[in-house]
Amino acid sequence: MVENVIYPAYFDAALSRSNGRRVPKELAVEDPEVDEIAKAVQQVGYDAVVERDVSYARESHRVRGRVLVKNPEDDSKNDIVQAVAAYVNALRE
Repeated sequence: MVENVIYPAYFDAALSRSNGRRVPKELAVEDPEVDEIAKAVQQVGYDAVVERDVSYARESHRVRGRVLVKNPEDDSKNDIVQAVAAYVNALRE
């Protein structure tokens, strides 16, 4: 089983790709939060564990937390991130 780490910065519309965003602008959202990311991870079908007192290396000044995703199927991290981004957008509509 693979465990992937997903940070809110991956989905942040205010960040550029070089600053940590991993999804296209049209899938990015303003101020993503770990709770909505964890909910989206569960909707996609994975187990999620939230760690709140952690910061992304590229945003060491900001503590936003992260979500650990247990991935039994060994899907690529990019596939998981893209699917989660689509669900975060759906949750916000």
